[in-house]
Amino acid sequence: MNLDLIFSAAQEAFLSYKNLSGNRKADFLEKIAEILEENRSAIVMMAVKESNLPEGRINGELGRTTGQIKLFANQLREGSWVEATIDPADPSRAPLPKADIRRMLIPIGPVVVFGASNFPLAFSTAGGDTISALAAGCPVIYKGHPAHPDTSKFVGDCISQAVSKSGLPEGVFTHVEGGVKMGQDLVKHPLAKAVAFTGSYGAGKSLFNIASDRDEPIPVYAEMGSVNPVFTFPQRLTNELVPMAQSYISSLTLGAGQFCTNPGLIFVPKELASKFENAVSEALKGAAGSPMLHEGIASSYYSALDNLKMRSELNWVKVPDAQHLINVSPALAEIKAADWIADDLFQQEVFGSFALMVVYENEAQLLEVAKKLHGQLTITLWADSSELKANTELINLLEEKCGRLLFTGVPTGVEVGYAMQHGGPFPSTTSANTTSVGAHAIKRFARPIAFQDMPADLLPDALKNDNPLGITRQVNGKFTVEKI
Repeated sequence: MNLDLIFSAAQEAFLSYKNLSGNRKADFLEKIAEILEENRSAIVMMAVKESNLPEGRINGELGRTTGQIKLFANQLREGSWVEATIDPADPSRAPLPKADIRRMLIPIGPVVVFGASNFPLAFSTAGGDTISALAAGCPVIYKGHPAHPDTSKFVGDCISQAVSKSGLPEGVFTHVEGGVKMGQDLVKHPLAKAVAFTGSYGAGKSLFNIASDRDEPIPVYAEMGSVNPVFTFPQRLTNELVPMAQSYISSLTLGAGQFCTNPGLIFVPKELASKFENAVSEALKGAAGSPMLHEGIASSYYSALDNLKMRSELNWVKVPDAQHLINVSPALAEIKAADWIADDLFQQEVFGSFALMVVYENEAQLLEVAKKLHGQLTITLWADSSELKANTELINLLEEKCGRLLFTGVPTGVEVGYAMQHGGPFPSTTSANTTSVGAHAIKRFARPIAFQDMPADLLPDALKNDNPLGITRQVNGKFTVEKI
């Protein structure tokens, strides 16, 4: 496979694709969604076979995939995502005339996207990274994930059909396959302008280092893992102990724990630890073993638990069932907060339905926990209003450690919408100021440019005085859709 030819085609396609109107790009995205729906039965059957995920889950995931495609299409038609900002000229200003300066976001160029193992559709070939890059105006070179190669290739063919039917150059989307070296070579290629990745810390950090060491460093938007802690407080836990335990275990075991927002860490007050442990144990009785995505992930799950079993600080509430080739059972261990604070090992993600229950002495100890806590995708607070008001210092600390702070519910189930933030401080991601889910994901693949005293007939539509797109713009510091 000649990567030079692939990237040259992508770069050539970029020069024309980037200048298409938002409506043209939206039509293209909607064509992708249309073709995916036309092939729903074949896609679902293929993904179920390759991922061991149930048909209902895959059907729902395909719906999420087409739904987020339509979200970006709507965003393109509306247009305000380019952040058009206009400071008109003022030739009469003294002592010096004011230049006409107009700023907006423009696409950056070919983007390398890596598929995820745990979402064969929504975080893979036609997933949020691919679609947000295409929406921004960037061609995509997509590396299929080896866990679901047939599904990836089939969905890639659907995107290529949409490229052709939309009259776009072939280089707008390219599907490639290969191992670790292929991934490294994609990131190293001089025409690559950004990388999107969802997976393990080791792989994500490796890609980040490669991209940083290039002659021209490029951004790597890597989502690399999170234990998504849940903090419980005495008063609310007393009032809702059993339903909270059930809710927690339901979230922990959802999809065999193979979600990036899986709540693998829960902090429980000492005075309620025994009661909560009993309630959790009862809830775990109904949690049967589930197949993981593939044998390698199942083996890694059991290997991680074997390592933890050697730690004397842990008291096992529920040990995993005997190791199976692919089916795994949930597990839960208990540890004192002081021991948890003392060793960063206890913050490492175990990919699967394992949780660590940390028993804390008092709220002052929770402040120590918050200071020690690594960056997370999510943090959840189960507290009543009086407890929240009494712990504003803790909340302020936790805001610095996550991308999404929840006050009810559980972290699993990431809404695809305009306000979603799915990204957090390192090591959960390599870029805490971005998101891989929701409308703002498009901005990862764009950069700002300012045009000074540009002739009116050369200005992009978003910056023209007559506002032909009718988008919301910032003019002289005020947001408006009016003409200038």
